[in-house]
Amino acid sequence: MKTIYLLSAIASISLGTAMPARSVDARTYTADETAAESKRVNEFFDRKFDENIARHPQFASQLGLKIGYDKWEDLSDASNAEDLSIALQNLAELKRSFDFNKCDPQTQLSWRLFEHDVQQNGEAFRFRMHNYPVNQMYGWHSSTPTFLMNIHRVDSVSDAEAYIARLNGVDEQAAQVIANMQTRAEKGIIPPKFVFPLVLDACRKVIQGRPFDQAETDSALLADFTKKMTGLKDVDQATRDRLMADANNALTTSFRPAYEKLIAYLEAQEKSAPIEGGAWQFPDGRNFYEMALRRTTTTNLSADEIHDTGLKEVARIHGEMREIMKRVKFKGDLQAMFKFMRTDPQFYLPDTDEGRAEYLKRATTIIDTMRGRLDELFYTKPKADVVVKAVEKFREKSAGKAFYQQPAPDGSRPGMFYVNLAEMKSTPTYELEGLAYHEGIPGHHMQIAIAQELSGVPKFRRMGTRFTAYSEGWGLYTELIPKEMGLYSDPYSDFGRLALELWRAGRLVVDTGLHHKRWTRQQAIDYLIKNTPNSEEDCVEAINRYIVSPSQATAYKIGMLKILELREKAKKQLGGKFDIRQFHDVVLTSGPVPLDVLEELVDRWVKSKSAAG
Repeated sequence: MKTIYLLSAIASISLGTAMPARSVDARTYTADETAAESKRVNEFFDRKFDENIARHPQFASQLGLKIGYDKWEDLSDASNAEDLSIALQNLAELKRSFDFNKCDPQTQLSWRLFEHDVQQNGEAFRFRMHNYPVNQMYGWHSSTPTFLMNIHRVDSVSDAEAYIARLNGVDEQAAQVIANMQTRAEKGIIPPKFVFPLVLDACRKVIQGRPFDQAETDSALLADFTKKMTGLKDVDQATRDRLMADANNALTTSFRPAYEKLIAYLEAQEKSAPIEGGAWQFPDGRNFYEMALRRTTTTNLSADEIHDTGLKEVARIHGEMREIMKRVKFKGDLQAMFKFMRTDPQFYLPDTDEGRAEYLKRATTIIDTMRGRLDELFYTKPKADVVVKAVEKFREKSAGKAFYQQPAPDGSRPGMFYVNLAEMKSTPTYELEGLAYHEGIPGHHMQIAIAQELSGVPKFRRMGTRFTAYSEGWGLYTELIPKEMGLYSDPYSDFGRLALELWRAGRLVVDTGLHHKRWTRQQAIDYLIKNTPNSEEDCVEAINRYIVSPSQATAYKIGMLKILELREKAKKQLGGKFDIRQFHDVVLTSGPVPLDVLEELVDRWVKSKSAAG
């Protein structure tokens, strides 16, 4: 790694969220010249993407590729620095070897997105320690078994051997995680105290069951490997016995000791953990949080502006909720309505296996119904399927309420809409419709699967680029459009839609409250309890999440508001020429983009439609 090059390059790049501006080249290029240069640039992008995949075997596996299939990511700080150094050199090569003005518009957009990504990574590099590698939301301790179970396919004996090699490699990766946590601790970056019981519980659950102990049932990992071995055909018994023995050995001699070391480290660090969280406590915490907001929202909105937007949205949604209260003839104020929604048995399925199965069935039905009406909203639809799954038992306590896992680009794995059914009292049926739209169809599954299936754009735009405000803004926007189609026929389900939107509006208030205004954890919890119908348990879990992921929670509402703003502007300018299906194509068929670029794309479409006469 060329450290001097890295540091000087970071110092020289232009930081900020605005996309790089381009000078206008007076020269006119022929169509053949433009096509040839665009082809060269896109080949460059794909070559660099493939080189990146070769360095990141877990990313390759997530894409359905068996590259470095027996290896884990290198989580060292040196590896992070090397990644940025390579990215900066790639950007320099792009500018040196190709002509931006010679490219077609789609390739110019790819160029800008490539440059934007490198610039953002350069800006964020000095804050790379400002996070918690092990936390209750997305920590290494839970992502490792989840990866093996859901991502690592076993289609052959060599795949099974790669699975076992990964089990044997967990101890080395765990050592890197512990070293990274120690480096952060030396800088004063230690997770707040509430994190530790949650992650320790999850760690211990991962190593419960055979072969880790004398339990009568297999651990989640052994059960997974056994199931995958059962699915292998034309494998002789001796080979099966060898692989099962090797897997058991890897689990007991590498995997379990790795987790035991992590547990011991966490138990020791818990003693010095701070009571409160908040980015303001980090070294240079204010500048870190401002950077995080720019990166998450892809805007230059300040923390105070985001906070005020949240307060206004909360007030507006409360007003719409009161209108529904009139429709259902509810007697009492909004707080009484919140209590009713939290406690009335009609809104909750039984806390039994049958209740959980019914929840999954209803979610699937909602998605299937919407799938049958997509022609009303979209010209472009994904080929990949989406399935509804319950969160695995070992990570129920730490996982969120609902989330989406993208399909494999090669079609070998569908998209997955996960729901956390650990406690049915935390999954009211009045929110089910909105959640299914957000995570499944027409939400994240539509957006992510369509992006992966795009043709004529480089791989990094189909499979590598993520802009949280765009993707989560789309997810929240798609909770609303079924309402405009006449769905949410049950007023309580419509109240649930508003409750979900209110939740995201409240996030603007509490995220900025926690990380900018120095609110205490309890102050933030109390705000959500007072202003939303969610249970106290929901509010506690949410604030725990926002504390360990500064700024992430602001993406949803900021993104949705921008998409709605652009839609209304287009409607006003186009009048009768406005087509919601074309608008959605404009939003989705360039893949993830920053919000300012999305506005450019919509404006270009409006101008083109207007000029068509």
